[in-house]
Amino acid sequence: MAETGTGTDAGATGEAAREAAVEAALGKLDLDAKARLLGGRDMWSLHPLPEIGLVPLVTSDGPVGVRGVRWTADDPSVALPSPTALAAAWDPALARRAGRLLAQEARRKGVHVLLAPTVNLHRSPLGGRHFEAYSEDPLLTGAIGTGYVLGVQDGGVGTTVKHFVANDAETDRFTVDNRVAPRALRELYLAPFEVIVKNARPWGIMTAYNQVNGVTMTEHHELVNEVLRGEWGFDGINVSDWTAARSTAGALRGGLDVAMPGPATVYGEALAAAVRAGEVAESAVDAAVRRVLRLAARVGALEGAPPAVTAPPAPIDGDALARELAHRGFVLLRNEPAVVRDEPAVVRDEPAVVRDEPAVVRDEPAAVRDGVAAVRTGNPVLPLAPGTTVALSGAAARDARVLGGGSAQVFPDHVVSPLDGLAAALPEGALTYAVGADPSDEPAPADKGFTLRARCRDAAGNLLGEGSLPTGQVQWIGGDLPDGVTHEALASVEVVGTFTPRETGAHSFGTRGLGAFVLTVAGETVFDGVQAMGSETDPFEAFFGSPVVRAEVPLTAGETVEVSLLHTPDKRFAAPLPAVAFSLVHLGPRRDPDELIAEAVEAARAADTAVVVVATTERVESEGFDRTDLALPGRQDDLVRAVAAANPNTVVVVNAGSPVEMPWREDVAAILLTWFPGQEGGAALADVLTGAEEPGGRLPTTWPAALADAPVTAVVPVEGELDYAEGPFIGHRAWDRSGRAPAYPFGHGLGYTTWSYDSLVTGPETATVRITNTGGRPGRETVQVYLAPAPSSGAPERSARVLAGFASVGAGPGETVETPIALSRRAFEIWDEEKGDWTFVPGAYEVRAAHSLDDVRLTAVLEID
Repeated sequence: MAETGTGTDAGATGEAAREAAVEAALGKLDLDAKARLLGGRDMWSLHPLPEIGLVPLVTSDGPVGVRGVRWTADDPSVALPSPTALAAAWDPALARRAGRLLAQEARRKGVHVLLAPTVNLHRSPLGGRHFEAYSEDPLLTGAIGTGYVLGVQDGGVGTTVKHFVANDAETDRFTVDNRVAPRALRELYLAPFEVIVKNARPWGIMTAYNQVNGVTMTEHHELVNEVLRGEWGFDGINVSDWTAARSTAGALRGGLDVAMPGPATVYGEALAAAVRAGEVAESAVDAAVRRVLRLAARVGALEGAPPAVTAPPAPIDGDALARELAHRGFVLLRNEPAVVRDEPAVVRDEPAVVRDEPAVVRDEPAAVRDGVAAVRTGNPVLPLAPGTTVALSGAAARDARVLGGGSAQVFPDHVVSPLDGLAAALPEGALTYAVGADPSDEPAPADKGFTLRARCRDAAGNLLGEGSLPTGQVQWIGGDLPDGVTHEALASVEVVGTFTPRETGAHSFGTRGLGAFVLTVAGETVFDGVQAMGSETDPFEAFFGSPVVRAEVPLTAGETVEVSLLHTPDKRFAAPLPAVAFSLVHLGPRRDPDELIAEAVEAARAADTAVVVVATTERVESEGFDRTDLALPGRQDDLVRAVAAANPNTVVVVNAGSPVEMPWREDVAAILLTWFPGQEGGAALADVLTGAEEPGGRLPTTWPAALADAPVTAVVPVEGELDYAEGPFIGHRAWDRSGRAPAYPFGHGLGYTTWSYDSLVTGPETATVRITNTGGRPGRETVQVYLAPAPSSGAPERSARVLAGFASVGAGPGETVETPIALSRRAFEIWDEEKGDWTFVPGAYEVRAAHSLDDVRLTAVLEID
């Protein structure tokens, strides 16, 4: 398969030249040099080998942005929406454009390889890191991941598709043994990797921390050497997740090429010694080195080897694409007709939107305003009619969460909040804002109003170096230190700067981390003490610790004060990696929650439309732990109920990376899911609310009404094992099997126009669907094709229906378009555990062209011999 993308070399000719350069370079290396290359040099790079013209290969985290090798705001990154948002667009071509932008960012930062994408599945809604993965469905995940990988590699930058495999929860992730039957492993968890390897030819794979069926993934010969490389033909590098490699000989025999990070790894000197002791063959080392050199050749890091991409794609406007990705991924879950007030109705510029389905008939009156029943008639509440006044509430409207926590985090040079976006889009005087409810009563790293720097000193008090901080969070891992600073010499770090409060009242200041702290605010030392180790079980969470309030200080809005936090790390608390991690944390004045809600209610009562932004927090969704429930934190549910009771035209914006319970969902006019929307999220929100853009997303994961309804919830191991007892039934497959109805099905999402499905013609490989935009404005439809197999006696249990293909189709008003949709052969197959192979299942299949899993528009019967 020839490499693709703008400015690629001449396919097979370029690949042959690279392979020749790789063999020539390999022949010049002795055992020690080869072993050194397979272990990391530092946190993010491999060793250079000047004798063959090899520069250090540099990696960086990169699902939503390219951080680079420094955790600093001095080199900001474009922050795209969360991977769940990208998957919600159901458009591999859009994912490819996102990948090209990230390649552009990587080249700007001197990065050769992105540690992305994450293609693990949403097995349970409790998975704490699901915002970083795409979907519950392997076909959708594989398609979006393929687009992402192709886009990044179009730009001459490598990817490492992760985490191979069955790394679908965070609890005890370093040690858990996930017990997965062969059929489920093949049909679900391996499937996205297989699709990406075959269709995108990724240059890297990252193996996970966990075990699968008793074998740790960094030593899993069967899955890496026999399946990934043997069956699928993968020819790239296999790199460990950071600190995942445990055994020198076991890892090499299991197919692990690179053990990260360095300099202390199971490879390097230990690997050379193992070869000399006869524990492993040097030929296995050569095979791993060959793959690393092949990667270096592809990205242009090996002298004499033509890079895979000789000229990158045309420059991309990062802000514009981030904004487009956001609105393309927004999912409009609900959009009821607005309630008309006593004054004359506003005349809209465009024709009324006709709903695709009949209106919902409710047992109670459709809406109540000030105790008087009102009937919902006419245009849906979204998009907002011109001249609409808006009462905005929710702490997340002012301080939006635009990306998930953990290794995916980057620092954009700006963030557009919902308040910023709506203030810029609406006429003066049309918008009011009230906090209403805060999702968190826990201090967070100092952010809004703070200007901070970090000063590093040695034991004698000499200044080693300093650098700016984007927030009060210091997170220096490995060599990610200010210039001139080393872990060996560093004795103390002082965070210094100023704080200009937005509110008058008692401000809480505190610390997060382990060791000694001296906290000073407005010239007064308010804490001088030591924080000891807590009870956290995840090593990274234990090292970072929990935030602790140390003092409350009365401050006046607009009056700047000086702040400092002197930290002396206690080196007895050894992190898994050389690191300095602590935070200056802050929490604004706390007001009575009922008063805050009352203020929002009064503003909502006076406005035409109320918009409430609700959100999760980093303590709810992040790397390193799973969720325990799906409830929104704080008093946010109470806020929504109260505002909706005061104004029937209430729109709720859900700022979360994965499902949350919405007990008020039938009581509000509209619900818009924005995921973690990236740096331009507020601008994209204004575009969608005002109708400048259509919300283009469809659910990539089933949305339960309550956690108790979800058919698969287990994420906590029992005696070290997590049993995937549900077999091949997760996501919508499990919901079908359980017979329960979710709040919103897989694939659901509304738009601002309407569509007729005119015809469906299908064969065993392709379904062709003709649709017409029957509304009054341009729009985009996601045509989904599902297969429902006829029951078959004696055959293994199969899903009632599976996603077999999809297409994202745009059309103007009145325009008809016809789209061919390739049907996945795997939708007709099952993994036969006795044969150890795929089996094609003949018989009758109902082919369903659908707007969502539960909104089927056309059907056809297909007989397969």
